[in-house]
Amino acid sequence: MTMIAVDTGGTFTDVVCLRDGSLRTLKVPSTPDDPAQAVLTGIAEVLNTSADRFVLVHGSTVATNTLLERKGAVVALVTNAGFEDVLEIGRQNRPQLYALVGHRPPPLVPRERRHGIRGRLGPVGEELEPLDTKALASLAERLGDAESIAICMLHSYANPAHELEVARGLERLGVPVSLSSEILPEFREYERTATTVVNAYVAPVTDRYLGRLAAESKAERVRIMASSGGVMALSRARRDAVHTVLSGPAGGVSGALAVARAAGFRDILTFDMGGTSTDVSLCPGRPLHTREFRIADVPVAIPVLDIHTVGAGGGSIARIDVGGALHVGPESAGARPGPICYGRGGTAVTVTDANVWLGRLPVDVWPHGRLDRESIARPLASLARAMGATPEEAAEGIISIVNTAMEGALRVISVERGHDPRDFTLVCFGGAAGLHAVALASRLGIPRVLVPPAPGVLSAYGMLVAPVRKDVSRTVLRRTRTEAELEVEGTFAELEAHARAAMDEEGVADADVTVTRRIDARYEGQSYELTVPAANWVAAFHAAHEGQFGFSSPGAVLEAVSLRVEALAPPASAETRLGRPPLQPGRPAGTDVVLVPGRPTRAARWIRDALAGGQRIEGPSLVAEYSSTLWIPPGVRGSVLDDGSILLETA
Repeated sequence: MTMIAVDTGGTFTDVVCLRDGSLRTLKVPSTPDDPAQAVLTGIAEVLNTSADRFVLVHGSTVATNTLLERKGAVVALVTNAGFEDVLEIGRQNRPQLYALVGHRPPPLVPRERRHGIRGRLGPVGEELEPLDTKALASLAERLGDAESIAICMLHSYANPAHELEVARGLERLGVPVSLSSEILPEFREYERTATTVVNAYVAPVTDRYLGRLAAESKAERVRIMASSGGVMALSRARRDAVHTVLSGPAGGVSGALAVARAAGFRDILTFDMGGTSTDVSLCPGRPLHTREFRIADVPVAIPVLDIHTVGAGGGSIARIDVGGALHVGPESAGARPGPICYGRGGTAVTVTDANVWLGRLPVDVWPHGRLDRESIARPLASLARAMGATPEEAAEGIISIVNTAMEGALRVISVERGHDPRDFTLVCFGGAAGLHAVALASRLGIPRVLVPPAPGVLSAYGMLVAPVRKDVSRTVLRRTRTEAELEVEGTFAELEAHARAAMDEEGVADADVTVTRRIDARYEGQSYELTVPAANWVAAFHAAHEGQFGFSSPGAVLEAVSLRVEALAPPASAETRLGRPPLQPGRPAGTDVVLVPGRPTRAARWIRDALAGGQRIEGPSLVAEYSSTLWIPPGVRGSVLDDGSILLETA
């Protein structure tokens, strides 16, 4: 069956179509005002009037943009009386540590839409006070014009009875309801409340978008890329939309790992530079996950890939501040009007314009038409005059500043977490990454850069090769000194049954499902946990604590905080290769003049599709292809691997 993967970006929407063992790639301009339109256009173009049955895998930015732009549903929050302000009180963390007066965005649910109801459960689920049935009977009238409802009652991870009773009382309103006992059945009241509210806030918008996509795409089955790095069924994505807040970037990590493993590299740093932002992630042989994730300054405590994002992309706008300093981003020219050189009405100089001006992005390699270098001259000259520099120096300055921002992002996920970048391979992808990858590797001492085939659509490819995944968890809060004292087999079995049922809903045969059990554990009195395998978890925790903090306390009282079950199933397209290089080596298609730095230098131009496995190339060179352009500076050597990837040696 034909499979189509679509990744929606800020500037372009990327499409990869797998049909009869061969791949076709396509980039179409995104339509920010109506994201579904670009997706439908891309599907129609790759099918090319074919009536094939197909499966659609999609990485959506709808939930992300809904949060960033604060354009979600009108949400009402129902919680225990006296706990209405948990959402606003939050934690005592101060992200703006040195600000005399700190600022943070208002909560997604204002005070007048947060409703308390009397009733109380204890920490092990025992009922301390029954729900106030009179208040529950009148609750629906108080919710007014709510478009979505979030319900978060105390200790519902141990017993969902009160939440279910409230939900039944509100059924007659006919609006979506998000229960914390289903979204995040774990302790920590603030994070559970905030995550449930995020789901209620984005779910109606996401539901309308995905419903339209399923109907108009004519796909036989639709799967959505989840923030955890796996794909999930459309029905679950519409219901639990919070799991899609990192949908697109997660596909990139999946694709980078697949390409790196095929090339024989285990430890990688992923570098995804698109038109609006750059996403980076550290993968020591596997993707890393975190539950300490924030978006739009709101915590989302679900398992997500550990991805760090900065506002640095090809469309990032350069400007001079009131003090005369040059800044680049985070504002982006986006898909419309885009960089000046696109000829769509853009007037602000962007990173892409700087690369075009320096010759690193030739004007005749863009698949959507010839780039207009001449139109950059006047705006760039104006920017340069404000800097007291030449246009070439201004362009170099733009590149240097955006590189510094991306270098900082790579340091956050590596150096600042105790990892040496020199032990990793940088896997670069996204439409703009190839123009900056070698410079970043040189700054960080990374010895190798791996450039996959069709790097500009790798995130979409990653969705084709991502596993089907379901994570379930539950807080148990059990104290013990030994494994034998902890009786949680029944809870694990219940969680595993839930995970397998979800995989069955997604069309996965039970025999194809692999289940992994883990435990969040800590020493008694500690505030945060380490996640370890459930088998021999006591010894594993002591070892993990020793490795993380430099000490352990064998014999001390431990606390099993939460149980976790991860169910995985391989995708049907797991063995699909993104590239197939020709057998005969090609020759340069000509030369381009590149300013290095500011000095005109002749660079060989290679066509990516003509590079054969084993062929070597040296800088200065430009490698042009449909989805991206690679800049190889002087002194850097590269070779083409058997799968068509280019491996650059930078040290």
